[in-house]
Amino acid sequence: MPGIIDSIALIVSSLATTVGAANALYLGTSALLYGGLALGSMALQSMLVEKPKVPKPDDGSYNLKQSVPSLPYVLGRVKKGGDYVFLEEKAGVAYHVIVWAGHRIQGYVQHYLHDEKATLDGDGDVTSPAHFTSSGGVPCVRILTRLGLNAETAYSEITSAFSSVWDSNCRGDGLASVQMQARTTNQKDFMNVFPNNMPEHSAVGDGALLYDPRKDSTQGGSGAHRYDNPSTWEFSKNIALMRLWHLCHPVGGKMSYENMYLADWGNAADVCDENVTNRSGATEKRYHGGFWFRASNDPIEVGRIMDEAAELVVYERADGKIGVHAGEFVTPDVRLTADSIYSIRVDKNKRRANTVLGVRGRYVSTAKDYITEDAAIYGDPYAVVDDSTERTRTFENAAIQSHNHCQRKQKLTYVRANARKVSVVADYTADGVRNIPYRRFVTVHYPSRGLAEATVEITSSVTIDLRNMRISFSGILVSSSLYDFNAATEEGEPGEAVEPLPDEGVPEPENFAATIETEVVSGGATAAFINATWDFEDSMLTHELEYDRTSGSTGVQSVFSVAGDTQVRSGYLVDGEEYQVRLRAWGGGTKSEWTDYVLLTATADPVAPGAVNSVSVTPAAGQATFQWTAPNSSNYFACRIYINTVNDLGTATLAATEYGPPSATDLRVVASLAAGTYYAWLRSINPSGVEGTAVATGSFVVT
Repeated sequence: MPGIIDSIALIVSSLATTVGAANALYLGTSALLYGGLALGSMALQSMLVEKPKVPKPDDGSYNLKQSVPSLPYVLGRVKKGGDYVFLEEKAGVAYHVIVWAGHRIQGYVQHYLHDEKATLDGDGDVTSPAHFTSSGGVPCVRILTRLGLNAETAYSEITSAFSSVWDSNCRGDGLASVQMQARTTNQKDFMNVFPNNMPEHSAVGDGALLYDPRKDSTQGGSGAHRYDNPSTWEFSKNIALMRLWHLCHPVGGKMSYENMYLADWGNAADVCDENVTNRSGATEKRYHGGFWFRASNDPIEVGRIMDEAAELVVYERADGKIGVHAGEFVTPDVRLTADSIYSIRVDKNKRRANTVLGVRGRYVSTAKDYITEDAAIYGDPYAVVDDSTERTRTFENAAIQSHNHCQRKQKLTYVRANARKVSVVADYTADGVRNIPYRRFVTVHYPSRGLAEATVEITSSVTIDLRNMRISFSGILVSSSLYDFNAATEEGEPGEAVEPLPDEGVPEPENFAATIETEVVSGGATAAFINATWDFEDSMLTHELEYDRTSGSTGVQSVFSVAGDTQVRSGYLVDGEEYQVRLRAWGGGTKSEWTDYVLLTATADPVAPGAVNSVSVTPAAGQATFQWTAPNSSNYFACRIYINTVNDLGTATLAATEYGPPSATDLRVVASLAAGTYYAWLRSINPSGVEGTAVATGSFVVT
């Protein structure tokens, strides 16, 4: 009969609540109870429509390109990509604008390009990894950011390059965004600068600013926070404050802060901020974390993630305000005895199929670039009870970012899974019973059923039957040590996560050697070239030999080997010139580092000509005239004259070179000699500069 309320669910969200009970917070508690009413029917139908799931942490490792994506919301510190709003190229530069969050954020902590951490200079240019800088020293990637202020500033580089489509009004007000510029480079450097092609940006950032009633002097706290002025809020990883924000935000509960019982929320925030000691002896906060979601995600699911992570139970108080039970044990102030209980059912929960031997957990590891990692197993999944069957339960929560936090939750999952279950129907008129809907723990004293001052944690919605004046609920038996945790003995060793190996790139050639060799060319002349060799590494690698005159009179030249070969030769060299030579490998469009330079002198003709003969010297004032007959050698090219003041060819100085044909008599005057005694030697050379035997003139005196 309409108007008669048979039962009303007063707990709107709890640890073990059903989806329907949790939806009561947003759809209205009474709507779910009247299937015949239009409103109730519509509410039930909306519950059957599957909404997008809350993204897993790993889902944020890439940037999304789609039309009008749902806005992302970031709570706490997370690593994620973003949503493209602009991607164009001009003059060899690709301009990306990516929305990282659909609201004001605290700031960016670390930028990533693919999986590599990026270091930025004051202009936003990426200085590390070094491969994002071209061989000419020009940075090829620049990253600029906006925090999502109410009135943002447009990216000037884009407004200048694309003024016709992106002007100064394209500010992105209220959107935390990233602008990434990727500058192209020459073909040889491209795969070294961009080994994974276009960089994929993601970032670790501190998300939304949150209201904290403990810092509001108008709500019994101390500070300048005001729930109606978001500019006074601050960033926090406190999960209770995240839940409060979500309940009062349009993408969450759509409630107002005036409807919140802020004393409860302040206490819950205090519990989340309590210090706990982890297995390494370090201190961390009890219930801190972070995650992200989209505006299109089911707010019930989003809220459940936070409730589960921080052990929160959200409920409606008798005065209509929304309170919260913090993740702590509270000594019960409601006591039920056999006199006030109509019926009680105790389930020892010892059935073989239901016994949980271990809990497997997964959490987000902030120390390993925010990847989802396996925690240590709590319990012994292979313990022999009455058979050898493994019986485990899996716990995973996107907001948990600590191994200790995950282990504490695994223990609670283990304890609750194996706890005795209790269902109670009590007299609604008994002392204190009417407070049960607003409590998390109650005391039940029923010795005949083995319950002597037993503590029950309520895990279901509390129902009130006003027709029969009864109240009923279900729960599990727990102790006051429910939240106790000794990290030294209970946390265990975290699982090992696979870490990507650093890219070693193409290996540098080993045992590189280069020599000058000659061959006969047209006309019977000989020409010199460089022959380079190295050790075999892989049949897919090609090698580039680079050579250049040390004098710098010509440009750098290079030649490539055939894939899999272990040698390559250069083109013909300028005879007698010194060259610097080096080698590098190529594979898959990328190249190795260069080897060290090897210095070589080109020698087309290694055969020395015959010695000059009939050598004589005629000294005079300040000069000397040298005369000789060239050898009858076809490769004779010139005669070099060495002079010294002592009889030592090794320290003599080259004074002149006289070119001439073979077998001819030739002479050369060497002037500008100071008065004194001298010694001289004449040596023939071929076109490659290879010298013949030196012929001494003996001593002579210049006046």
